[in-house]
Amino acid sequence: MLTLNRRQTLAAGAGAFLATLIAKGRFASAAASDTLTIAYNVNLPSFDPTTGPSAVNPTIQAIYRSVFDQFVGQKPDLSFEPGLLTAWGWNDDKTKVWMDVRTGVTWHDGSPFTPEDVVWSLERAADPKTGNPIQFVWSTIENFKIEGNRITADVKSFDPTLFKWMAFLTGYVLPKAYYEKVGAEGFEKKPIGTGPFMVDAYEGNAFLRLKANPNYWGGKPAFETVVFKFVPDGTSRVAEIESGSSDVTLEIPYEEYDRLRQKSGLAGVCKPISDIGMIFITNVDATMLDKNVRLAACHAVDKSAIVKRLLRGYGVPIDTLQAPEYEAYDPSIKVPYDPALAKKLLAASGYSVEKPVKFKIQTTRGFKPKDYEMIQAIVGMWRKVGIEAEIEVYEIAKHYELRAAHKLAPMAFYNWGDAIGDPATSTGFATFGPSPHSAWKSKDLDAMIGPLWGEKDEAKRIAGWKAVDKYIAEEGYVLPLLQYMQPIVFKADLKVIPNTSGALQPTLVSKA
Repeated sequence: MLTLNRRQTLAAGAGAFLATLIAKGRFASAAASDTLTIAYNVNLPSFDPTTGPSAVNPTIQAIYRSVFDQFVGQKPDLSFEPGLLTAWGWNDDKTKVWMDVRTGVTWHDGSPFTPEDVVWSLERAADPKTGNPIQFVWSTIENFKIEGNRITADVKSFDPTLFKWMAFLTGYVLPKAYYEKVGAEGFEKKPIGTGPFMVDAYEGNAFLRLKANPNYWGGKPAFETVVFKFVPDGTSRVAEIESGSSDVTLEIPYEEYDRLRQKSGLAGVCKPISDIGMIFITNVDATMLDKNVRLAACHAVDKSAIVKRLLRGYGVPIDTLQAPEYEAYDPSIKVPYDPALAKKLLAASGYSVEKPVKFKIQTTRGFKPKDYEMIQAIVGMWRKVGIEAEIEVYEIAKHYELRAAHKLAPMAFYNWGDAIGDPATSTGFATFGPSPHSAWKSKDLDAMIGPLWGEKDEAKRIAGWKAVDKYIAEEGYVLPLLQYMQPIVFKADLKVIPNTSGALQPTLVSKA
């Protein structure tokens, strides 16, 4: 087994050290039939999939799902399936929940997986001291009881999305005995799960190497070894796949996707996913308290032109935080491109092309295809109506840090993933004031959203969320842009099943 330490990497430089390893054959060749090498677009900041800002980064879930299993599984079409729970539900009056736990499962260290692990994981997630970003969901059930392989619990406050979250962000089961033995620090050094792959070697900002779990309850994976190369730069990911250094990559510029998939020996797939591109509007700046400014910014953006010209048609323009596949999508809500209206709104507040309103907008660069270029285009559109915006580029980790502290710029681009397609996990968490993931925080919106969290009548709940989306559009509290399509390029001798969640899981890749 290869052992890497930070001193070695710092001495050689992460990139040079990685190249040395490949040259010496310490990584299996990307062409080796039992090894899958993925040029991945983000680094892995933490191995714990349940705590800290990284736990709610949808892009990292492909890695987490490789090592850990979730309470509830999810298929590539977003439908739910048994995971470590084989069945689940509420009693008739929704005062209790029940869960049946899968038998015959072992942790990576060979110890048995038990219902106690499930209860411990849920109680830990519900404890605000552990730092779970979705603690307020997990804390809605309490007083767990185990009888054989069935777990029951009392409903402290009804949350209709509880079991959906068990297949979503932070919904992972961790090993009670092992974690309590090694602690948080020990777990980061040597994480174990029940998932299809086991951690073999890791070097921050460079790579993660996984080995197949021979005892995986879901069947042995197609590859013995999986290497995630952390390649945040899109151009470098193109080079990785074109040179043959990696077998598959994702989130590359769409023009490169079109070019590469035509090359001999390569193939590609690009399907709509549950991610949406949007711009947070933050009410910590007096500029954004002006409704005319907010609405002008929204009406001045030609989303169809952005999709057609900048993204080569790979995208679906949207006017709410619901993608067409989401449960509360309402196509009747429209915020049309209308630069004349934008100018009129700005004029009412004393602004014009000659006397523009000024503010800052933040964005990532290369995290999503054409993210920076898209913001550049939008800033150009704004300039024509009387908005002058300064662009600040930052890493996605910085976005999470600023958002949690409610210190984002007046506007900030973000890629919002909602792999369970529920309005509570899109509109809800993005706009509800008490949510740590929201940027706009106001009492009028909170009064509309608050009662929906525990609404037991599903039809009434969905109708309520549609009303919220309509109100947000009318007030300009957020600027939705488009539903993404995810470009994936891979060697032609592979078969890749696209995942609507956007998670490029190694288990969805096999030999053609």
